[in-house]
Amino acid sequence: MLNRVILIGRLTRDPECSYTTNGIQLAKFTIAVDRVTKNQETGAKETDFIDCVAWRQRADFIEKYVKKGRLVAVEGRLQIRQWEAQDGSRRRAAEIQVDAVETLERARDTDGGAPTPPPEDANESYPSAPAPSPAREAPAPAQPNADEYDPFADP
Repeated sequence: MLNRVILIGRLTRDPECSYTTNGIQLAKFTIAVDRVTKNQETGAKETDFIDCVAWRQRADFIEKYVKKGRLVAVEGRLQIRQWEAQDGSRRRAAEIQVDAVETLERARDTDGGAPTPPPEDANESYPSAPAPSPAREAPAPAQPNADEYDPFADP
């Protein structure tokens, strides 16, 4: 048997972070995931809103680096919780128990400037950006002799 879920979506709001009575950190968040198909009647795209729960180090990572609107990849397992409400009715909720989370884009500074680089000590992975190459001057193109210049010749 297998219970694995991989989703890519955007956070609908900032994560709700808290601690259990035992001191274990948790983060609850919802991601919006677009469906592949469109509504047949209206032609509009449809979106599912999926609840996720992360624990311990993953919750800490989410609290520090993941905010509303961020595009994330979430991997985990689907869990159905059941409980009895105060009015005596039975309730159910489906949520993803997060095993891994990865940001798929870098956060912007609060002033709207350039992207903020990921921290070196983060517990979760970031997509790696190519290292900036040292500035090199390109060699100047050779200037053709005016008598030999043919503008229609193949380079």
